[in-house]
Amino acid sequence: MRGLTVPEVMRIGPVIPVLVIDELAWAVPLANALVAGGVRVLEVALRTAVALAAIRAIAREAPDAIVGAGTLIRPEDFVEARDAGARFGVSPGLAPALIEAARESRLPWLPGVMTPSDVIAARLAGWREMKLFPARQAGGVGMLQALAGPFPDVTFCPTGGITAATAPEFLALPNVACVGGSWLTPRAALAAGDWKRITALARQASGLRPR
Repeated sequence: MRGLTVPEVMRIGPVIPVLVIDELAWAVPLANALVAGGVRVLEVALRTAVALAAIRAIAREAPDAIVGAGTLIRPEDFVEARDAGARFGVSPGLAPALIEAARESRLPWLPGVMTPSDVIAARLAGWREMKLFPARQAGGVGMLQALAGPFPDVTFCPTGGITAATAPEFLALPNVACVGGSWLTPRAALAAGDWKRITALARQASGLRPR
């Protein structure tokens, strides 16, 4: 399987869902439901006890999905995620130890930034694709427009507080390749195993890009 770069991952679809999986049994049917709706790139947040096992199951049993690991906040998370089958990683922030871990693991990585200083640090380390997080609290569309001036070569995936209603205004920005969001996977739908609802939400998300 050919490895994907972060720019390629960000351009596959307009929305990368952030998946918080509490039950391992949800993993594969959830991935298949999202793929059925046209959403192939999935970010499984390392926030639960079964997250790595969920990544492993999706990588093995949902071959049409491109599964990545989110919430990489420790250097060891990179190797663990890679070895579980993650094809990319995402962090909510930036730190020298995480930059080193990303380089050593060779896991394609989307670092999180919130301020111009964060963007400068990531850019000096060699990254041009970044996650603006938390996007709404960081200034949203206005912040991204302001960052476009001094950083014309940086592309963002804003995540945090974005909804189906607000996603199009972010996606209309030239420095935004995609957005991250959790609205595709409502807790009630997961608990009920309502995969048809997940597919319907994914199908709506797939059509959000205004250009």
